[in-house]
Amino acid sequence: MKQHTISVLVENKFGVLARIAGLFSGRGYNIESLSVNSTQDPTISRMTIVTSGDENVIEQIDKQLNKLIDVIKVTDLAVSDFIERELILVKVAVTAKNRSDIIQITEIFGGKIISVHKKELAVELSGNGEKIDNFISLLAEYEIIELVRTGRVAISRHPGVTEA
Repeated sequence: MKQHTISVLVENKFGVLARIAGLFSGRGYNIESLSVNSTQDPTISRMTIVTSGDENVIEQIDKQLNKLIDVIKVTDLAVSDFIERELILVKVAVTAKNRSDIIQITEIFGGKIISVHKKELAVELSGNGEKIDNFISLLAEYEIIELVRTGRVAISRHPGVTEA
């Protein structure tokens, strides 16, 4: 099944998130990632939902979302070119021997060391899902103490524009 990133503009009202989550769970659809926040207009929020399904499932999700009263617009970004980002915060156990290795890996990936302690480093990194997955797999060789990862956020890209 193909993964789809769905952007949903909704009215920024109490209960909208619960209704949308209920729509997914009530029909047996899984939400793999979910990110919600207000837009440039504080009365409107953007939900970025990552889910999997064939074309019929995604079409049903689209139709059901559009029936909800607080939904303004539904866009399946998977049918066009889009920019995506996730954020990860990770604490890694360090020793005098491996500290420089972890710092070097972080720098190669464009991450930031956000907290330094004698026995651990905290790292911040943003990027697309593949970059985040690759970073985690390299850090897995060390002791990951704690890891938190945001959901995907995404926006459509204007045709002909490349990523910086």
